[in-house]
Parts: sequence; C-alpha cells; structure tokens
Amino acid sequence: MTCLLAASTSVVSTASPPSQIGLEAADIAVVVVYLLVVMAVAIWASTRASNSTVGGYFLAGRSMTWWPIGASLMSSNIGSGAFIGLAGTGAAGGIAVAGFELNAAWVLVALGWVFIPVYIAAGVVTMPEYLAKRFGGRRIRMYMSVLSLVLYIFTKLSTDLFSGVLFIKVSLGWNLYWSIGVLLLITTMYSVAGGLSAVIYTDAVQTVIMVAGALTLMFIAFCRVGWYEGLMEHYMAAVPMATVANTTCHLPRSDAFHIFRDPLSADLPWPGLIFGLTVIATWVWCTDQVTLPCPILVHSFGYSVICVCVCACVQFIVQRSLSAKSLSHAKGGSVLGGYLKILPMFFIVMPGMISRALFPDEVACVDPEVCQRVCGASVGCSNIAYPKLVVELMPVGVRGLMLAVMFASLLSSLTSIFNSSSTIFTLDLYHQARHTASEMELMIVGRVFILVLVCVSILWIPVIQSANSGQLFEYGQSVVSFLAPPITGVFLMAIFWSRANEQGAFWGLMVGLVVGLIRMILEFSYEVPLCGEPDQRPAILTEVHYLYFAILLMVLTCLIVAAVSLATPPIPAEHLHRLTWWSRHSKEACVSLTNPLMTSDSASPSVPPSASCWRRAVMQLCGLTGASSGSPAAESPKLNSLKEAPLWRNVCNVNALVLLAVNVFLWGYFA
Repeated sequence: MTCLLAASTSVVSTASPPSQIGLEAADIAVVVVYLLVVMAVAIWASTRASNSTVGGYFLAGRSMTWWPIGASLMSSNIGSGAFIGLAGTGAAGGIAVAGFELNAAWVLVALGWVFIPVYIAAGVVTMPEYLAKRFGGRRIRMYMSVLSLVLYIFTKLSTDLFSGVLFIKVSLGWNLYWSIGVLLLITTMYSVAGGLSAVIYTDAVQTVIMVAGALTLMFIAFCRVGWYEGLMEHYMAAVPMATVANTTCHLPRSDAFHIFRDPLSADLPWPGLIFGLTVIATWVWCTDQVTLPCPILVHSFGYSVICVCVCACVQFIVQRSLSAKSLSHAKGGSVLGGYLKILPMFFIVMPGMISRALFPDEVACVDPEVCQRVCGASVGCSNIAYPKLVVELMPVGVRGLMLAVMFASLLSSLTSIFNSSSTIFTLDLYHQARHTASEMELMIVGRVFILVLVCVSILWIPVIQSANSGQLFEYGQSVVSFLAPPITGVFLMAIFWSRANEQGAFWGLMVGLVVGLIRMILEFSYEVPLCGEPDQRPAILTEVHYLYFAILLMVLTCLIVAAVSLATPPIPAEHLHRLTWWSRHSKEACVSLTNPLMTSDSASPSVPPSASCWRRAVMQLCGLTGASSGSPAAESPKLNSLKEAPLWRNVCNVNALVLLAVNVFLWGYFA
C-alpha cells in the first residue's frame, strides 16, 4: 500500500515545469572517493602486472572457465551508453527495444557452437588474423582497420562521450561543453594512473556494483509506480503538459507493451527485429575484434612505442570466448552470457519506461522549446530517462555510488577506445604509408590522433542529439546497420563456403561499404522532423527501416562475394584445412597464405639487462616484462583441440536448449 500511494503521489506530482536536478554533498563525495579508489587500484595493479606470453596476454593462457567468460560477455556489452540508450528508447517507444537484448541469446549460442570451433581449429587470436589466414593478402586486413576507426568514432567514442555528458548534466546541471571538459580531464588522469591494468582489475567490481545498483533501482522504481500493472497504467497516461497542437506525438505508442510490431509502419518492425537484428548481432558477438596482437608491434617498432601502443590492445567479445580452457567452457560462457542478457529488459528498459511514467514533462517532452530547456535537444529528452531515475529515486550515498560506477565504467571504456584507435591508425595505417617514420614520430602521431578523435567526436555530438529522434541506442544501431552487414556476410561466406576467395571477399566488402556509406550520408544529411512537422526525407529513409537495410546489405555483399569468387581462381584446398566449418576437424597440414610477421606468432621480447629504469617501468606498466614463448597456438597443441568430454558436451547442449526455450517464452509472452 505504501508503494502504491507513493506511486500515485509521484505520478501526479510530475505535472510541473522541469526542475533543476542536483546531487547531495554525500553523493558527490562518494563519486570522488570512488574514482580515487579506482585510480589507486589501477596503480597497484600496474605494479603487480605479471610476466606474460602472447597467449597469456591476449587469451589469459586459454585457461578461463565458463563463468568469468559469461560474466565478461555481459560486462563487455553493457556500459553507461547502454543504460542511457536502452532506457531512453524504452521511455520513448516502449518495450520493443528489449528485443535487441533477447536476440543476443541466439547469436551467443551460434558463437559457442559455430564460430568458436572454427576459430579454435584455425588457431587464431584476432578476427583480422582469421581473415588473413582464410583469404591471404593484406588489403582486407587494412580495410578492417579503417572501418574499425570509423565505427569507433561514430558509434563507440561519440556515444560514450554523449552518455557521460548526459550523466554529468543531469546530475550536476552543468552545460554540454563544461561536462565534456571535465569528463576528458578525468579520463586523462585515469589513463595515466593505470590504463589497461585499471580496466582488468576494476571491471569485475564495477560490474557487480552496477548490476546490484541497477536491480536496487529497478525494485524502487517498480515500487513507486505500482509494479507491472501500475507501469502499464501510468505509462499509457504519461503525457507531458506542454504539447504540440493537432498532433499525437505526445501520446505513448498504442503498442508500447508489445515486442512484435507492424512490419511496415512500426518504429521496430518485427521482421527487422528478428532477421535484420541478427545480422547486426552476428557482427557484434561473433566477428567484432579488430586490434592487432601487440607483441608484434613491440617486435617491429621497439620498446619506445610500447608506452603508446602495447597498453592499447582491447580484448573484445570474441576474444573473451577464445580464452576458454576448452570448447565446453566456451559454450558454457555463451550460455551464461545469454541468460545474463535477459536481465537488461527488466533492469534497464522497464525502468526507462517507469521514468517516463514518473516524469512525463521532462522525459516525454515534445515541445521543442521545452525539450531544449530540459536537455538541450529539441527533438526529445528520452535519453535522460535513466540518469533522471537514478538521481530522483536512489537513496543518498547509494545514488552517488551508482553514478560513480557509471563514470568509472565510462572512463575505462574511453581510455580503451582512445588507445586502441591510436594503435590502429599509427601502426596499421600511418606506418604502412610511411615506413621510414621514427619511433618518436610514431609516438607523436599516436597522441595527435587521439586529439583528432576527441575533436571529431565532440563535433559529432550535436548530430547524435538530433538523430533517430534523439534516441541514443537507435542511433548506434542504425550506424552499425550501415557499415557492419558486409563484414557479417564475408565471415559467413568464409566459414561456410570454401569456394569464397580473397578477390570475392574484398570486392564484396567494397561494394557493401559504398552502399552503406550512401545510406549513412543520406541519414545524417536530413534532420528528423520535429513534432508536427511533415517528413520530407527521401523514401529510402522513411520507407526502408535500418534493420531491413541491414538484411539487404548483407545479401548484396554475399552475392558480390559469390559472383567474383566464381569468376576468379579458387583457393587450393591445402590452404583451407581447419579454416572452414566443414574442414574444422581436418588433420591435414594447412599451408599458410599469410606472412608470418602478420600473424600472432612473433615473439614478445623481454626487457634487456641494460634497459634504463624508465624503460623497465614502462614495460612493467604494460605487463610485458618477461619472454614470450610464441603464439598461443604453439604453446600447447591441445589448445586447438575441439574434443569435449561427453558429460560436459551434453550439459552445455541441454543448457543451450533451456536458454533458447526461456528466450522463446519471453518473446511470445511480450509479443
């Protein structure tokens, strides 16, 4: 009864002009203390970085068990940007965005049962390395490097900066550029303090606190709104006081509590949510890993570059699964990750909807003048849904801790993106174009490129604010749908069709890139119409949903790959052993198409006895103080084995079926 009364009071009381939000002194103190503790942990972690081999550095010696892999798959995919984006889209359009999370279970099963066996059999560390082994040549690898930079700038870096700015703006009331300045200053301090070591030793703690805080906020929010029945009632009545005459954009969608929506007119059509989303999700979960093995960079460019580049390597989703001690553990991690991906539907999407129900004048504003005053974006303020809920509902102190974890997670993400982008540009692109560049020149170029990244990302933030009706999550998904489907198509062809060759893969990627860029340029050349304005954008934008476009783009890429491959000589069979699904169990010797220097087989040097103190300190900071024994594949033949104990194979299979059954039930229940 207390919860229901509080909910009624809260919903009624929101019919007032937007108010300025602020943090209590205790919350600010918690944020500051938490960030200081993170930096201290980072310094401590740096001092105890252990000696490592290539396999130890990149794949944890392939000794990881299923549960940390599953937890890491979740934490790698859910950060501050996801909290902002998922909650904001839920506030604006209802529960359908949860389909993006539920879809992940199917693709994670595909990762464990289809993609990982091929990667393990191939003995690769990175996804570009797989493409290099599968097709040979260097231009596909170069293309992946360029595309990774584009995706970093327009999806990862820009959205992370924007989500951090929103948290600061809603929490402290600062303007956009003050918030950006403070965020970048703290990021610099964080990076100097610990860099990669900070990420490794604080991610687990941050994830536990983040999930615990999100669950706490979920229960408080549901209590305030009257649980699920109250959410349905109050959400459908969440209309802002200031509306635009002769329009219905201030009203919640009639299908807000349905995942499956009209295939032609809906904001998230159900065929796109099932098939188009699977194209994007396959790239995210099964092929998204673009960095080069850092020990190669050390071998090629000397110790001075380590400070800039070795600490830059980022282990993405696929690499987490490749660190498994056996195929069964990789499968188990995928299943656990699939179960965990069900949670955001309840502790992110639904709280975002509750935020609209409790604060309709701010979260659901449609009047451009009101929206501009509330959040600085005239197209809508749904992105403030989650931080607004945190600031308004969380108890003092706990609220500060939740915000601190969000900030720390954001900082670790930004430092990883800065460093990884700098590495790819400096060594994959700049040094390839200028072979005579000195180490000092490479170091300077790497640092200058980070500044360029920051400037471009800041300039792009206004575009994010106005794109996709101001919904951060849909903005990120739409950009990915313009650029990632060709990669998905090429990987599928590489794994399942042995006739696909390098010429076909390259021209498939090129045609897909051109078509995707045309759609992306059109998307951002036209502004989304405000409430009450006619939509005068081209039909390709208004009639072809970005999820449908992802399907068409992948199909086009596959057709180009097939046509060009059939018109050019095939790759001889001796080069394809254990590199496709059909040859994964082959015992024949595979003749490599790649240059050994371009793979992970290069040795990582140890610190020479004559090295100076500062050089030893840099090496220790980067975790490369010992000699390497070569590639992880070479350390032990059993690491590339696909053998599984019958008991654990059956346990994984049964759990995968249970996961998919639960997933289908949720799809059906909320359809």
